[in-house]
Amino acid sequence: APWHLMMSLNPSRGCLLDLPWEDILVPHILCHLPLQQLLSLQRVSKAFQSLIQLYLANMRCFDSSQIGPAIPRAAFVNLLKDNEVLQQLALQNCSDWLTDRELLPVIGQNHHLHQIQLKGCVQLSRHALVAISLSCPNLRRLSLAHCEWVDSLSLRSLADHCKALEAVDLTACRQLKDEAICYLVQKCSRLKSLSLAVNANVGDVAVEEIAKCCPELEHLDLTGCLRVKNDSIRVLAEYCPKLRSLKVKHCHNVAESSLSILRSRGVELDVEPPLQRALVLLQDVVGFAPFINLQI
Repeated sequence: APWHLMMSLNPSRGCLLDLPWEDILVPHILCHLPLQQLLSLQRVSKAFQSLIQLYLANMRCFDSSQIGPAIPRAAFVNLLKDNEVLQQLALQNCSDWLTDRELLPVIGQNHHLHQIQLKGCVQLSRHALVAISLSCPNLRRLSLAHCEWVDSLSLRSLADHCKALEAVDLTACRQLKDEAICYLVQKCSRLKSLSLAVNANVGDVAVEEIAKCCPELEHLDLTGCLRVKNDSIRVLAEYCPKLRSLKVKHCHNVAESSLSILRSRGVELDVEPPLQRALVLLQDVVGFAPFINLQI
């Protein structure tokens, strides 16, 4: 393991820090260590502190969950202050304190980001999404689940500037209505995965536009979208030949008459066919009865 390699080098064979930092240590050794251990290494000496700072400045992926259950605000700011080459940014453990003030400088200096995870970051504002739109033209994956600050204007900015998007999670972004979703998919026709779950404002108009604009669509989550009905599901089946999974649990206006078309194509659905549901209900009521012989 790289950690044992670092500890086993003895002075007679040279010091670890004598190895080329940018060519050897950063890309081939430090990259294998957990971020938590790297931060601890900074306390070994000033030389190690400089080495770790170099590593942090050249880090391509930052995931706050690697540091522990909660990362302090000051630590986050210090860790990323010199980094301009991030490609992936995941901040799911920062919701208690993360605001535009901490996030916007990171977004503003990192123009190579192609994956951003902001699930549950409830203290941000629409300005964060606008900043992402303007700074990250190559963005491909974005999670804004449970970010109720996302509104139609900021989503329009995203659609106008990030047309390479392939996966967007808008779960429980309750301000969004059909019009905003339609604008997004018209501009971002490469979408392969989209979640609109837990949004009572999303209906057939949005789903039909998704179907017609996104022929590459593979995964769609409409869980709890109460206004979605059978007609739009049929359009989805017609226009999205690559669809692999569809979630429509708690969509009470979607029936087997439309789902059966997708089911026959092998699309994974989170709603069981009527017969399967009946068997499960029967088992729940009377217990499993192996002597029952159903002739189908």
